[in-house]
Amino acid sequence: MNTPSSLLHPLRQWLGIERNTTSHGEKWISGIGAMLGILAVYAITHALFPHGFMGSAGGMMMLASMGASAVLLFAVPQGALSQPWAVLGGHLMSAAVGVSCQKLFPGHAWTGALAVGVAVASMHYLRCIHPPGGATALAAVISGADVHALGYQYLLTPVLINVAAILSMAVAFNAFFPWRRYPAHLHKRIASAPPIAPAERVHELTQEDFSAAMEQLNSYVDISSESLVELLELAKQHAERSVMHPREILPGRFYSNGKLGQLWSVRQVGEEAVNAAEGVGYRVLAGDGLGQQSRCSVAEFRGWARFEVQPRGNGRWVKAG
Repeated sequence: MNTPSSLLHPLRQWLGIERNTTSHGEKWISGIGAMLGILAVYAITHALFPHGFMGSAGGMMMLASMGASAVLLFAVPQGALSQPWAVLGGHLMSAAVGVSCQKLFPGHAWTGALAVGVAVASMHYLRCIHPPGGATALAAVISGADVHALGYQYLLTPVLINVAAILSMAVAFNAFFPWRRYPAHLHKRIASAPPIAPAERVHELTQEDFSAAMEQLNSYVDISSESLVELLELAKQHAERSVMHPREILPGRFYSNGKLGQLWSVRQVGEEAVNAAEGVGYRVLAGDGLGQQSRCSVAEFRGWARFEVQPRGNGRWVKAG
C-alpha cells in the first residue's frame, strides 16, 4: 500500500527538494545576517552618496544583486561561490562586461543576454563564479539612462562600494559564530578535531555515517546529498587503486600525504641526492604548511608520504602513473 510519504518521495527527488539538516538557530542566524548585510550596503552607500551618483535621487545606489549575494554570504558562508574572490571578482568582472556590451551594442534586445553570457564565461576563466554577478551584468544594460551615463564608473559606484560593504559585514557577523568563520580558510573544524586512535579507525564509510556527519556539520551545503555521496564513492574507488607508501623517495618528485581537507599536503623533494645519512630536504607546495621548507629522515618522509603525485595545472594534483 502506498503511503503519502512514499508517493511524495519521487516528487521530492524530481523537484530537487533537499533534506535540510541545519538547526532552527542556524536558519535564523542566516536570516539575521542577510538583513544586516543589506542594511550595511544601504547605510554605507547612502552615507557616501546621499543624492545619488549623478546628483539626482534617481541614480542607482544599491544593486538588487546584493540581495542574492546576501543569501550566499550568510546562508552558505563556507561555499566556494561565497568566498571573497568569487564575490569581488564576480561582481566587478560582470559589471565591466555589462558596461562594455552596452557601449558596443546599445539599444538591442539581445544586449543583456550577451552581457550575462560573456560574464558567466569570464567568471569561469577567472575562477570567480558568483551567480549574482549575472544580475550585475544585466543591470548595467537594462537599468536605464542614469546607469548608462555612469559608464565604467559603474564598477566603482555602486558595484565596488556595495561589494565592500557586504563583504565587511559578512566577515564581522560570521566571526561571532566559530562554525561559520568567513572566509572559509578560517574554519578549523577538521584540523582541531581530536585524532582517532589507529585501532579505532574505520575502513568503510556508510550512508548512515554520511547523514550523521551532515547533521553534525549544521551548515547548508551547496550540493545535493546524492551528488556528494556519488563524489565520495568515486573518491574512495580512486583511493583504493594506490594505498601503499612509495618504495623510493626520489629527488625532485612530488608526494602527497593523502589526507582530506585542511590536513592535506603536497611536498616536493629537493634536487640533491636522497640518502640515509643526510635525510630528505623538501618544500611544501600545497595544502597544510604551504611554503615551508624542512628536512627529515628518509624513513620519516616515507611514512608521511602515501603516494607520488603530479601537477595538472590550476592547483590540481593527480596520482602519478
